[in-house]
Amino acid sequence: MTSIEAAPNPIRLLIVEDDEHLARGLCRNLELEGFETSSVGDGEAALAALDGSSARPDLLVLDIMLPGIDGLEVCRRLRAGGNTIPILFLTARGSDADRVLGLRLGADDYLTKPFVIEELVLRVRGILRRAAWSQTPFQTGPMVSIGDCQVDLSTMRATTRGGEVSLTEREVMLVRFFAESDGRVLTRGELLETVWGYTFDTATRTLDTFVHRLRKHFEVDPRHPKHFHTVRGVGYRFTSEAEE
Repeated sequence: MTSIEAAPNPIRLLIVEDDEHLARGLCRNLELEGFETSSVGDGEAALAALDGSSARPDLLVLDIMLPGIDGLEVCRRLRAGGNTIPILFLTARGSDADRVLGLRLGADDYLTKPFVIEELVLRVRGILRRAAWSQTPFQTGPMVSIGDCQVDLSTMRATTRGGEVSLTEREVMLVRFFAESDGRVLTRGELLETVWGYTFDTATRTLDTFVHRLRKHFEVDPRHPKHFHTVRGVGYRFTSEAEE
């Protein structure tokens, strides 16, 4: 895979952060890593920058605590409008509820302040690698069966026992990787590297959160899963057919 540094066009990042000192520091450090950056200080400005710009960013680094509309609302509006730009949340909030809400709204990743710039860079690169993988052809075709449920990978819609639901891009990618590895034990490292683009131990809770959400969608009893199996100490194993 071509490295980010060798790409013919620089990767453009939009930093949405109301702390001007932090925003300048992030831009400076990310530019040293070869990215092209710009920054805005509130949610309305972020939405304006993403609306019809000829030089739209490739990834959004989005603080949650913003003046006016917050980062969660920015994410919600973007996804509701069909904008699939990768989003990395930065926030001082560290509660599970905030993390889960951000991911449910369609964010790609979540990094809690304070953080080291090296981890931010690795997460940004990981999201971009994941985005490149998501554009490769489906090995299983666009339709995935999970028992008597169906997932259309191309439309990001699923037919579940509770009716038709929309899935987030990350949920679709996780379903896709599980389906392409049907019956095989996947380590946490494999799942994080392929679907998230990195193997940080701190991301394992995020992985567990997404698997829990898939169980709620597709398992008869999420507490006793028949498709998304936990392999203790290793990772997960998916079976399209129900299995004890």
